[in-house]
Amino acid sequence: MNEEEKQNGKFYKFAAGKGVMNLPNKLTLIRVAMIPVFILFFYLHFTAHYFVALAVFALASFTDMLDGMIARKYKLVTNLGKFLDPIADKVLVLSAFVVFLTVPATFTANLGSWAIIVAGCGVAAILAREIIISGFRMVAAKAEKVIAADNIGKYKTVTQYISIIVLLIGLGVSELTAHITCAIINYIGLGFFVLCVILTVISGINYIVKNIEVLKQ
Repeated sequence: MNEEEKQNGKFYKFAAGKGVMNLPNKLTLIRVAMIPVFILFFYLHFTAHYFVALAVFALASFTDMLDGMIARKYKLVTNLGKFLDPIADKVLVLSAFVVFLTVPATFTANLGSWAIIVAGCGVAAILAREIIISGFRMVAAKAEKVIAADNIGKYKTVTQYISIIVLLIGLGVSELTAHITCAIINYIGLGFFVLCVILTVISGINYIVKNIEVLKQ
């Protein structure tokens, strides 16, 4: 056994933990615990509080990538992880979009008050998609059918994260300066938001169309 295999073996023992509470699942629980921390710093009014909220969100997003990578590499996939991980991701993203709606400047920019109405419809579409697909997966599971994530769903998730991060940067910069840079950053974030809403709707329809036989049983 070479040194790398020894190190991997040590890490596996550390990551395995006790029962289902292995390292990936602990990272998922940490991500859940960071959601109220993100919301707290989003609303606390002190200089650069949006950037602190951004740092918390970015760290929580990183745990999403890290726990999946560790679980797959060291074969630590558990039913608890399969249950908790998608819930943690959805709650994190939806929490960010919901708190954005309470700060109209996030979506309105120079577009007018109608933009917040459109943004609210977009967030509602994201929420509806997640509820529908979660219920669809439950029905599929009872039918002993596994519905794997497709590429559109993965692109949707990536654009959601990018949108949230860019919008948070825009809010942070606008709090410190009124430079035109704020508007540019905000428009970029809004562009990714529109894209993620479109991909959310398409991926939801795609999931159902590709697995429509589940509803026919």
